[in-house]
Amino acid sequence: MCLLKNFLIGSMLFCGLQITAQTIEVCNGCPVSSLKAAIKMAQAGDTILVKRGTYKEYNIVVDKPLTIKGENFPVIDGEDQGEIIRIVSDHVTIDGLFIVNVGTSYTSDHAAIRVVRSEHFLIQHVVLEKLFFGIYIEKSNHGKIYHNTIIGDAQDEYNSGNGIQLWYSKHVVVEKNNVQKVRDGIYLEFSDNITINENTSTNNLRYGLHFMFSNDDLYTNNTFENNGAGVAVMFSKRIKMLNNTFKKNWGTAAFGLLLKEINDAEIKGNVFEENTVAINIEGSNRVVYSGNDFISNGYAIKVLGACYTNTFEKNNFLYNSFDVSYHSKINDTIFQHNYWSSYTGYDLDKDGVGDVPYRPVKLFSYIVNKTPETIILMRSLFIDIIDFSEKVSPVFTPDNLLDMTPHIKRYK
Repeated sequence: MCLLKNFLIGSMLFCGLQITAQTIEVCNGCPVSSLKAAIKMAQAGDTILVKRGTYKEYNIVVDKPLTIKGENFPVIDGEDQGEIIRIVSDHVTIDGLFIVNVGTSYTSDHAAIRVVRSEHFLIQHVVLEKLFFGIYIEKSNHGKIYHNTIIGDAQDEYNSGNGIQLWYSKHVVVEKNNVQKVRDGIYLEFSDNITINENTSTNNLRYGLHFMFSNDDLYTNNTFENNGAGVAVMFSKRIKMLNNTFKKNWGTAAFGLLLKEINDAEIKGNVFEENTVAINIEGSNRVVYSGNDFISNGYAIKVLGACYTNTFEKNNFLYNSFDVSYHSKINDTIFQHNYWSSYTGYDLDKDGVGDVPYRPVKLFSYIVNKTPETIILMRSLFIDIIDFSEKVSPVFTPDNLLDMTPHIKRYK
């Protein structure tokens, strides 16, 4: 009861501040010509309107509830000196700024915008270029990162940072951002109840999305394309990844999606197209893969081991070199009602389900995993013969890894 009372009092006080709020204008010819000076003179709840122009400032600390709004994208130039904006107060909004030239450091993670131990923040319509880290959220909750453009110039992993990073934060929405040419597009660590929606993360050195030890997160309608290794998801529980696109993540160690030690998750309605490996799975249990499209990948599904009680149902497997690769003879994964473009069975009773089970694991995928150089034999008659023999009498692949109810037509 006391907590509720305190929350209501805090909300009433903040609303009161908004009623008496003033607007302070910043421009090169104004009485207030710098963002630092405007913050110093502002009262809690005020709005700072930054006019168009270039302001050479860094180490700007926002230590009171303020709205900082840019008019026609004024440039905040850090001149490679260090961090540019640090937010250490609740109820801060940053809107419409163009921030460039964050300083690079090998001892500090300098960011264009850093939020530290703050609540109810909003960062929107911001453009970030020539950065080390872009937006860095640290031990902050109940915020939104909306419709920002982050374009780095990363050349090497060791001297580049991430576009959007959340660390020990909860209840944050990351939506409609465009992130390019950084180390990891979006990175989360120890961050729960996060929503990642409608973002585009492309051409990044390492991962389009990378998160660890982050539970109960939701990822929807994002595009991860042409990244160094795709998306990595590690040591997390109760994750939902719905209606995302993983495309053209190519390379010797690349994948669309890596799952490592993931439990009780849903991977549904996604498109995996033209990746070296669409989904690389290790030590992940009780995951439901449903309604996904696997199109023209090297491997659609690659299971490395220690994966139990998983279900693949109603997915489309279309023109992949290998539909499923399995590194264990023990299997309790369920494959049911999937469409397989390489299925050659028949449907005599016309119920839409194949009358002959489909065995998705080829012996050749087992051979390639052991000896990668044998991939050059892929289209040979010899390979067709050994795959057929393994299908008739499994020796090296799990004999119970079957789709007993293969769908005859592709799901729309």
